[in-house]
Parts: sequence; C-alpha cells; structure tokens
Amino acid sequence: MDYNFYTGEVLLINKPYTWSSFQAVNKLKHAIKHHSSFLVDGVKVKPKIGHAGTLDPLATGLLIVCTGKKTKTINDLMGMEKEYTGTFLIGATTPCYDLEKEVDKTYPTKHITKEDILKTAIEFTGLQQQVPPVFSAVMINGKRAYELARAGEEVEMKSREIEIKEFEITDVILPTETNGLVEVKFRIVCSKGTYIRSIARDFGLALNSGAHLTKLCRTRIGNFELKDAVTPQEFSDRLNT
Repeated sequence: MDYNFYTGEVLLINKPYTWSSFQAVNKLKHAIKHHSSFLVDGVKVKPKIGHAGTLDPLATGLLIVCTGKKTKTINDLMGMEKEYTGTFLIGATTPCYDLEKEVDKTYPTKHITKEDILKTAIEFTGLQQQVPPVFSAVMINGKRAYELARAGEEVEMKSREIEIKEFEITDVILPTETNGLVEVKFRIVCSKGTYIRSIARDFGLALNSGAHLTKLCRTRIGNFELKDAVTPQEFSDRLNT
C-alpha cells in the first residue's frame, strides 16, 4: 500500500492492552519517520502525527491516528460518536473505577435481579450530566486530573453533559455462593467526552451497590470500525515489507 504521510493519512490502529495511546502513536511515529513522503524538495520534514481521542491503558480497540496535513481533522474526528463493548462488576469499587487500582470497598448484590439491570440500562440512555473520574486526563488549572490525584491533592471534578444513545446489556452473570459479584457485559453508543468508567460507577450506585469497569474495547468512531484496524506492530511490519 502506498502512503503519503506528509500530505496526510488517517490510520486505524487497534491499541493493545496496557499500552497508552501515547505509546501507540510513538510506535507509528518511529516506523514512519524515515518514510520518503517526508522528503520535500529533497529536505527531510519532521513528521506530524497525533491521535483523535485517548484510550486508557487498560482499554483496547480503535485509535484513529492522523499524520501530516490530516492532523487538522483531529477535532472533527474526536467529535464523532463512539461505540464500546465491555464488562463491569457490580458489588465492588476501586478508586479509579477500573482495574488500575485494587478494590477498596465491597457492597451487597443479593437484592439485584437481571430485570433491575435491564431497566437501569434503559434509564441511563439520553442526555445527562456526568462527573469524570478523578483519575482521568481532564485538565484542571493546567494539569491533568490524574497527576493531581496521584500527588494526593484534593480534586474537584465538574459535571459535563454527555449523551448515551444506546445501552445494550448483552449478558448478565448473577452471583454464586462463592462469588457475590454480578458480572454485566454491555455495548454502549455515546457522545464525545463520555467516560465508560463513570457509567460503571453510576450504574452501581443506581442499583444501591457499587461497580467498576473490568474490560473495555472501543469498536467504532463515527463510520470507522475496529474490524478495519491493525496493531501498531502490524502497521510497522507492513511499512517495512
């Protein structure tokens, strides 16, 4: 495949588990920095590259990476609706609402039925106010919220308007005698700026319990789909063959 990274490319990348979005972009940047399309009139031009929407390290899935003049489209791409699939556990919470930190509290779940979960998902659809996680990349006074939180500072997160367009519960595994947690698998279509970790937190609260996210995959951004994406390593291998 012919690329022109200087004129600009929109690359669909499948971000691996535990990789930061920065690491994924850096891998691509290293792979393309010597590409011929960055030679303009025989002079090497510094590659321009960026991504259209961060994925947490513990999330996988679609990361759109733009190069060259296509980086001007990043804001438009970030504004597109997103689709995610994943899993959360009801009956326990963590400070960051996912598996980055250990469980800090446990909650009762015996009162929760599958019907309760399906009904709550319906109630979560539509326009609403959401408070982002303290451990997030939201900017507060010039610093990332997670930087302040990890430094032990008090962080006040302001709510923002989001929209959950679809919230489908794809499976529910109720507690057993040895495990009091409820496992919920889902598919969500939502607006820009939605934190799925916060949905997990709020979902647990709505059921008079607690919850945290255990798995997340971004499957779509606008009309761009994960099935058309490649891993950073696959992209690098293709470029060098």
